[in-house]
Amino acid sequence: MQRAVRWLSGLAEVVLAALCLWVGSVHGEEIALREAQLRLANEGLMLEAEFNFDFPPRLAEAVANGVPLYFLVEFEMTRPRWYWIDERAAEKRLQLRLSYHALSRQYVVSNGPLEQQFESLDEALGVLRRIRNWVVGERIALVSEARYEAAVRMRLDTSLLPKPIQLSALTSNEWRFESAWNRFAYRSPLILAPVESRDLKPEVSTQ
Repeated sequence: MQRAVRWLSGLAEVVLAALCLWVGSVHGEEIALREAQLRLANEGLMLEAEFNFDFPPRLAEAVANGVPLYFLVEFEMTRPRWYWIDERAAEKRLQLRLSYHALSRQYVVSNGPLEQQFESLDEALGVLRRIRNWVVGERIALVSEARYEAAVRMRLDTSLLPKPIQLSALTSNEWRFESAWNRFAYRSPLILAPVESRDLKPEVSTQ
């Protein structure tokens, strides 16, 4: 009887270990949000965020071989209302492109027409992790001194990978690279009329 109990206990440990490995493979590589902050300026509501991740070897190899990688930073914000459904105050998406130029031997982080070049992948990733001056909401859309719930995430956009790699990404977790939705509270200040206005591009910071 004791031998059977020990055998079942050992089998349970093996199954549990295998399950842990399977769960880890399903989740794949992860991106974590280190910090996020909203501030209100004349240009609108600005998000500054910093992500933390270790770059998977498969992605580093792909970039070095000339495959551009597109990352999406997604933001949304709602205002809870007890008397009705929550108000959607803002919803934005920012696309960042990481590529490698073989002729110049430089890594490039692109945000639309804006490009920054770097000697190493680590330098490029350091910039990719930090978002600065991203206008995610209009000033006039905010309610003065109201409480909001914001959420942000970053993910690799596999839909923009070359077609053969897209097929591989459907069945392999090596191409799954993303964060969960990270939620945080924001209370708007007393909103006054802006004194000036100027256009700002969302950018990744070298600081």
